[in-house]
Amino acid sequence: MGDIGEVAALVAACAFAVLVLILTLPILRLRHTVDATTRMINDLNDRTAPLIGDVNTTVKNVNTALEQVQTSLDGVNLQLAKVDTMTSHAQNVTANVANLATVVSAAAANPLVKVAAFGYGVRRAAASRRHAETEREVRDIIKQQRRAARRGNR
Repeated sequence: MGDIGEVAALVAACAFAVLVLILTLPILRLRHTVDATTRMINDLNDRTAPLIGDVNTTVKNVNTALEQVQTSLDGVNLQLAKVDTMTSHAQNVTANVANLATVVSAAAANPLVKVAAFGYGVRRAAASRRHAETEREVRDIIKQQRRAARRGNR
């Protein structure tokens, strides 16, 4: 019985050796693949490190530019607030000038109307007086003619 056990152990040892030989080939190929992958990753790291540095520099420059834009926008907003205040004041001044113009117009129009009415009255009075003088002269002439006619009839 010992011979069968020894033969079985020898067969098992041979089977294990064959299994190890069969698995050795893929493991060696896998090692080459891992080495190639490691070289590729190292090469990729060597190439991307400067790119990442450039990206960091670019991001810093963009942040600086954005800060400058923000500062400029703050300045523009401040100036717009000042312009808004000036526009409000100009609107108030315009309203005051319009009110003043209305008051001055009303104050000036009233005396002007009175002066115009007075001038019209003076013209009418002068015209009426001339007309009355003309009528008086005509009546006087007619009266003289009638008197002369009565004297001549007598």
